Amino acid sequence: MRHWLSDAGNLAWIFLALHIILGAIAVAYISARRRPATAIAWMLTIIFVPYVGLVAFLLVGFSRLPKARRDKQKFVNELILDRTEGFDQLSHRDEWPQGLAGLVTLNSTLGALPMVGGNDVELLPDYHGSIAAMAQAIDEARDYVHVEFYILVADQVTEPFFAALERAVARGVSVRVLSDHLASLMNPGRKATLARLAAIGADYHAMLPLRPWKGHWQRVDLRNHRKLMVVDGQVGFSGSQNLVHESYNKKKNIARGLRWHELMMRIHGPAVRELDAVFVTDWYSETEDLLVLDTSAVVLDPAPHRVDVQVVPSGPSFENDNNLKLFVAMIHQATERVSITSPYFVPEDSILLAMITAAGRGLSVELFVSEIGDQAMVYHAQRSYYEALLRAGVKIYLYKAPEVLHAKHFSIDADVAVVGSSNMDVRSFSLNMEISVLIHSGSFVDQLRVIEDGYRANSRELELADWIKRPVMEKFWDSAARLTSNLQ
Repeated sequence: MRHWLSDAGNLAWIFLALHIILGAIAVAYISARRRPATAIAWMLTIIFVPYVGLVAFLLVGFSRLPKARRDKQKFVNELILDRTEGFDQLSHRDEWPQGLAGLVTLNSTLGALPMVGGNDVELLPDYHGSIAAMAQAIDEARDYVHVEFYILVADQVTEPFFAALERAVARGVSVRVLSDHLASLMNPGRKATLARLAAIGADYHAMLPLRPWKGHWQRVDLRNHRKLMVVDGQVGFSGSQNLVHESYNKKKNIARGLRWHELMMRIHGPAVRELDAVFVTDWYSETEDLLVLDTSAVVLDPAPHRVDVQVVPSGPSFENDNNLKLFVAMIHQATERVSITSPYFVPEDSILLAMITAAGRGLSVELFVSEIGDQAMVYHAQRSYYEALLRAGVKIYLYKAPEVLHAKHFSIDADVAVVGSSNMDVRSFSLNMEISVLIHSGSFVDQLRVIEDGYRANSRELELADWIKRPVMEKFWDSAARLTSNLQ
């Protein structure tokens, strides 16, 4: 009996020592190069749930891609910078508002792509209409079609798109297709989609594949969330929309009547080849095949309606949170108005403070989000931020169910906007590979305002007096979900 107690005591001391060692690891390693809130969340998890917490950290605690992938990003960045020397002069810099030059320099430093003029940009707010527009562009392709979407599914809604790809291959056009590996596994129709692409003859590769037996491994939830298509370097598409039925073909969405509302844009002009540079980088990362970057001379069209555009890639292949830095800087530079549309709004502290500060400066600050959520944890976490925003004077509009407002755009004042794939949450800032497009154009922002007016007409404005009276259990789940948002 005494021997057993002695062994048990020794075992307890061993576990205590391991616990202290884990705590030391948490302090020394986890806190390095992480935001304080993130580091504290991980440290507390490992200290209070030591072994489960450690396993969780080893699985999802590293927010950068493997070094080999990051090295590829740096290599292509250098090629892009060599190719685009002096390209930034092809813009209407003399018309830029105060502060925009600094934003452009920041983006160029972080993402290697310049702002260029001479572009036409058209907004495509209709879900089926944007698919039809992309199909039409494919039908006009002569050389190549580059397709990159987080979710890509062959179904009854996307059939015109796939049919156009089939016609393109049949007439000798090179069709290269990328989609996220995990997103494909998690959405219905994967096998049928892969079979359709193979039958078409498209050159398809999965992005960030999870195949450890082939050496393809990284943190599971580091995903490529980009949405873009480029045809012959002449026309490009990007925005929030995945290529899938607006219900995502999921039974629970269909049962609830959920439909996704998106915003895409079509670009003609020099910026299209910058959009293609993002595809070239991702293709190289997945295939080891480095496609030729367009180095042809660019002739700037000086027509007054042409606009300046800068493509801003971001994600764990970069050393910095490119989109986060851009968004924070934009809010601080606004002088009149800040309008944000984001389906998943779980802001990093600097974003939250910037919005509250902007409202405190007397600016008109508004946020469009969905009344209903498709992801419970994110839905409750974002609700936990509403009270602080409402108290600061931010107007919050809840887009009415059953539509899910999935558009992602952001504008300041009268002539600067960003449209892309990035949400206002920690996942898009640090864990997902995203693409944003910065645009300087008063007429473009006017078009965006018309779309936002449509959101407003189909939304319910959230009032502080009503919000603080919501049930106690709702407040509890909102606060509990908020705590988990920093475990990234």
